[in-house]
Amino acid sequence: MKKIVIHKPGSYDRLCMENHPDPQPGRGEVLIDVKAVGINFADCITRMGLYASAKKLVGYPITPGFEVSGVVAATGPGLATDPDAGEFSVGDAVIGVTLFNGYSSMLTLPAAQVFKMPESMNFEQAAAFSAVHLTAWWALHRLAHPQDGECMLVHSAAGGVGSALCQLGRLANLHVTGIVGNENKIEVAQRAGANQVYARARGDVWQQMGSQNGSHRKFDIVMDASGVATLKNSYAHLAPCGRLIVYGFHSMLPKHGGKPNWLKLISGYLRTPRFNPLKMTMENRSVLAFNLSFLLARFTELSVGMHALLRLIDSGALQAPKVTTYAFEDVAKAHADIESGATTGKLVLLTG
Repeated sequence: MKKIVIHKPGSYDRLCMENHPDPQPGRGEVLIDVKAVGINFADCITRMGLYASAKKLVGYPITPGFEVSGVVAATGPGLATDPDAGEFSVGDAVIGVTLFNGYSSMLTLPAAQVFKMPESMNFEQAAAFSAVHLTAWWALHRLAHPQDGECMLVHSAAGGVGSALCQLGRLANLHVTGIVGNENKIEVAQRAGANQVYARARGDVWQQMGSQNGSHRKFDIVMDASGVATLKNSYAHLAPCGRLIVYGFHSMLPKHGGKPNWLKLISGYLRTPRFNPLKMTMENRSVLAFNLSFLLARFTELSVGMHALLRLIDSGALQAPKVTTYAFEDVAKAHADIESGATTGKLVLLTG
């Protein structure tokens, strides 16, 4: 099988295509002939050596990748007698959710982390689905607990997680405001379900909101993966009982070159807001944060979300993500593109 391995953290040249023996499924496992692999910003941070779960849970060398789609090539013993393992047959089209190792042409996974692929999806869409939608689902339904009619602000609303949040927010009957980088991303966020969208290219987005509404906007929920560049204002624009959900720090990371800028990282760390619990109590505001890769031990809860999301796909209430595909050998270009911030939707590697 083909596999992309990072032996030492660094730039794009650290993404090494290698041949490895085909894995065999163990007890309760499914072997997937991988057709497509979803790319996430976390893969780039893993390559740079900055992703905490990569260092703590796996170490280097490491193969990145959290989501795949493909066809069941074989099943291990025990599946027929394990009621929680699911039922799979050779040839089934499936989605796999994994903790790293996704950049592989063959992959074994516990059956509980494998899901039947909806007929309405192709392999490219299916590979792009689970990571961003589970992130959005956890942020919204496990942390924010949205109430009917509340106002939600989504940073990077045209990206993978942002678009998923816009869709899920619309389905939860929220008024969704999106922030995007460039004007050409406004329509993407609107199609995903944002009621209003502001582009940073047009100037200070907070001033844009105030000029259109006569006063500073306040939000019940703010979804922020940008980090130091936005956290202070995100918190300042919370309404009473507002919840700031933090799930990334993209503004601290490079957009070109593939290597971390350590001075920028240190500066960003020092400028990151520290939230005072006493002040939060008096203001009735909350800050909640999570990293999906540290939640695999709670996969039973994530599985609940995955099944709920797949039902929404089946019903047509949730749309599959917009996908841009790359050959497996072009993984370095895909990483460079996602780091640039110029892409919309999801990027996917094709293994064949």
